[in-house]
Amino acid sequence: MIAIVNYGIGNLDSVARAFHKVGADPVVTTDPTELERADGIVLPGVGSFDQAMNTLREHGLLPVLERRVVAEKTPVLGICLGMRMFARHSEEGVTEGLGWLDAQTVRFAHDTAQFKIPHLGWNDVQRLHESPLLQGIREDAPFYFAHSYHIVCHEQDDVLARTEYGTSFVSAVERGNIFGTQFHPEKSHANGLCMVHNFVERCRRA
Repeated sequence: MIAIVNYGIGNLDSVARAFHKVGADPVVTTDPTELERADGIVLPGVGSFDQAMNTLREHGLLPVLERRVVAEKTPVLGICLGMRMFARHSEEGVTEGLGWLDAQTVRFAHDTAQFKIPHLGWNDVQRLHESPLLQGIREDAPFYFAHSYHIVCHEQDDVLARTEYGTSFVSAVERGNIFGTQFHPEKSHANGLCMVHNFVERCRRA
């Protein structure tokens, strides 16, 4: 079972539909017992950093997530905001992040006629190394983005892919069982569904 954590914010239905399409059994939940029995965990992708972290705290999910992801190595996928929550802190708010990566989240510094912020639409993702998450997807495949903030990793081995948008930013991360994408696989058509399928297969092998 794949547990999609419900922060009470947007795009949960589209994320759940993507997992259904690849034959998974997703459950949208704030129930710690669902996280305890999940084969994989998804932190989805739209909304406020502080609100999302506070919702995890209010529902008693932080210690469960820490145990399942860090101690038990349960695969986790962070999408957009979900990936940025892996960092220690964020310019999006004042609440500390999960701290699973030695990283911080910053706002794009530029906002020009050519590179408007937020970054909206399709853009190429250039992988830096092979990963089970991107298996079967060509190396410069396009994915759909919608964001004003991006993660800065202090451990370069954690960076799976980068994308150019006025600057080079981290568009995917991987550290053992921890996977994250700044782009939205649930909005990225065939490439996104292939990535979701790859994550589900990784959970089944865990």
